[in-house]
Amino acid sequence: MRGRQRVASREHILGHDKDENLASVRIPNAKPSWRCSLRHVIVASLSSFLYGYHIGVVNETLESISIDLGFSGNTMAEGLVVSICLGGAFIGSLFSGWIADGVGRRRSFQLCALPMIIGAGMSATAKTLWGMLLGRLFVGTGMGLGPPVAALYVTEVSPPAVRGAFGALTQIATCLGLMGSLFIGIPAKEIVGWWRICFWVSVIPATMLALFMEICAESPHWLFKRGRTIEAEAAFEKLLGGVHVKPAMTELSKSDRGDGSDSVKLSELIYGRYFRVMFIGSTLFALQQLSGINAVFYFSSTVFESFGVPSDIANTCVGVCNLLGSVVAMILMDKLGRKVLLLGSFLGMGLSMGLQVIAASSFASGFGSMYLSVGGMLLFVLSFAFGAGPVPSLIMSEILPGNIRAKAMAICLAVHWVINFFVGLFFLRLLELIGAQLLYSIFGSCCLIAVVFVKKYILETKGKSLQEIEIALLAQEAN
Repeated sequence: MRGRQRVASREHILGHDKDENLASVRIPNAKPSWRCSLRHVIVASLSSFLYGYHIGVVNETLESISIDLGFSGNTMAEGLVVSICLGGAFIGSLFSGWIADGVGRRRSFQLCALPMIIGAGMSATAKTLWGMLLGRLFVGTGMGLGPPVAALYVTEVSPPAVRGAFGALTQIATCLGLMGSLFIGIPAKEIVGWWRICFWVSVIPATMLALFMEICAESPHWLFKRGRTIEAEAAFEKLLGGVHVKPAMTELSKSDRGDGSDSVKLSELIYGRYFRVMFIGSTLFALQQLSGINAVFYFSSTVFESFGVPSDIANTCVGVCNLLGSVVAMILMDKLGRKVLLLGSFLGMGLSMGLQVIAASSFASGFGSMYLSVGGMLLFVLSFAFGAGPVPSLIMSEILPGNIRAKAMAICLAVHWVINFFVGLFFLRLLELIGAQLLYSIFGSCCLIAVVFVKKYILETKGKSLQEIEIALLAQEAN
């Protein structure tokens, strides 16, 4: 009897140990929870909120700014107020990779908040055009630093299963910032000096970004490259949960072993072994801007008012379409994939520009022209928001190899800012010189070129780890 009890107890113990071993095997294979990393992504998204806010803050307020500062009717000066921050963004973006690799992702976010606070204060207290331009330039450097670091950070701290949704979350933050600036700017035409309040308001989220980043996790990828393995493990524990630390570190060590970020030369990025992936990234961002999207955001009030549509109603519709499309992107990004959304987005944008061309032609007149133009513009924004808006930054931060990710993103986004700057500067002048029909035809053609480019060059990254994407890219280059 006792022998049977001993045998039974031994079998029970062995069975219990076996169950524990099976559980320990099963747990690491389970997907990491998105809840752990969500709060870190939300804080990082404040930089995207600020980007959207400063893009749109001059939309409703530009007229009152020009009257108060004495350059009303000067379209070149108005274009400079809009686009000078994009010149600053080019500078910030160009150095963002070196800053992100040098001081880390968290400190980079804090550095991007600083010029936004200073520049907003300078713009709010400006007495002359030059004071306004200097403040916008300062803000621009922060705008240029924020988006590439946000793309890097979100990609490196998100579980693969929700990386697309989290990437779209930064686009939603941009939409909310844009809508916030449009709503806050509505009283600018009735209340003298209200535009100064609009600039002061942006100091609040910038300060929140600088403070809250202090309690966020650093990117484990960056920590691992710096040889800070223990800190990388602690960061993974914060982001993924304790049971996922070991598999995450094992996978990270496979791809990043021996990839010192400081060993990559600028020449290798521009015309060396990384030229192909740099070409894909730079061209994708160029086509995104040549689609005309920021001309729509910057000057939507002017275009709508030409058809007698009140600017506050028009901007509300633009903001709602932008937000709705971004929510659709967040839902579908990890289901349909990045490539499908990009193709559908650029096709929809091309169709929308076709409607704009018809509206500007002699075939449409009166209410027909107004409906085509307004409807085409809203469809354009909606199409942009569910693909061409959130996907390029996300997909480039995914397909760029770990050892060049930060610096390569900086160069690709610098291309984005250069084209953005010139579109903002010359849109109104080109509208006067060549007319809406030809200008919108050029934008629409760029959208169709983008469809062909995406079909040929873009790799699907849905549900893959960053290491799996690197291996797939190597195989694609070999073929």
